[in-house]
Amino acid sequence: MMLIPAHHFRDIERKPEYLQPEKCVPPPHPSPVGTMWFIRDGCGIACAVVTWFLVLYAEFVVLFVMLIPSRDYVYSIINGIMFNLLAFLALASHCRAMLTDPVRTCTTVAFTLFGRGSSFPEKLDKPVSGPSKCLLGAVPKGNATKEFIESLQLKPGQVVYKCPKCCSIKPDRAHHCSVCKRCIRKMDHHCPWVNNCVGENNQKYFVLFTMYIALISLHALIMVGFHFLHCFEEDWTKCSSFSPPTTVILLILLCFEGLLFLIFTSVMFGTQVHSICTDETGIEQLKKEERRWAKKTKWMNMKAVFGHPFSLGWASPFATPDQGKADPYQYVV
Repeated sequence: MMLIPAHHFRDIERKPEYLQPEKCVPPPHPSPVGTMWFIRDGCGIACAVVTWFLVLYAEFVVLFVMLIPSRDYVYSIINGIMFNLLAFLALASHCRAMLTDPVRTCTTVAFTLFGRGSSFPEKLDKPVSGPSKCLLGAVPKGNATKEFIESLQLKPGQVVYKCPKCCSIKPDRAHHCSVCKRCIRKMDHHCPWVNNCVGENNQKYFVLFTMYIALISLHALIMVGFHFLHCFEEDWTKCSSFSPPTTVILLILLCFEGLLFLIFTSVMFGTQVHSICTDETGIEQLKKEERRWAKKTKWMNMKAVFGHPFSLGWASPFATPDQGKADPYQYVV
């Protein structure tokens, strides 16, 4: 079977007849600034609710089965504060990852235009700045209209990319999400657990979410281990306010949950950090797409996601990353 080059389909998009701007419905009016981003997907909403339920279940077992009945008040206070703080940060990170538009809001749009005569993607013409336009978040649906393309004032031989699924002019490094029904720039993957795509604007919150879930899972497992040892040495009726069978079942379920999520989120956290350091999204790695963007150091890539400069805000889901001298939003054609 003959393999088709990775850029073959993008070359097809460069043909003028492929754009078919007359078939694109004009995009809806942009939402007001500050409008909450939320994906109305049944599976994603269910997964998000399950995530909160599992965290709250762990909270219940840790507090009412292990810490409150304990006679060591210092142990209970220290571990209670630590676990509740980590759980709060995990749920806050989950909310930010779920309710944040995955594509960074821009102030100006730089259109990178390539002449039709140049070979793609080896030889590229110099970038040409198009009209100043603001994309509020994800790529607007249906903006590949005849009027919008004419407003770009393209020179002869210059073309643009268009997504055939959402009828949008496609930015560089963008992929279409069938769940969000939009093109998402630097889309890593769509995560049902946060009911959102992981993109350039919410990747920090997703990384923090996986990190804090891994930490509370590890903390819960350690406390379960100490509690089992304490109950074996003491009377089971005195180490918990619940009956011994109920206590054992609750602890075993928490242990299973903690072990499962510790493994899952640790692996996800590692892959996300690796993806950030290499500046290559999961989809780009999976499709083995040819690198067409400037290569930066790992530290610069980390600052591009978590903000400039390094600070304690990197660990806070409430601190919006300051991108500093970030690259302008670009369309590739």
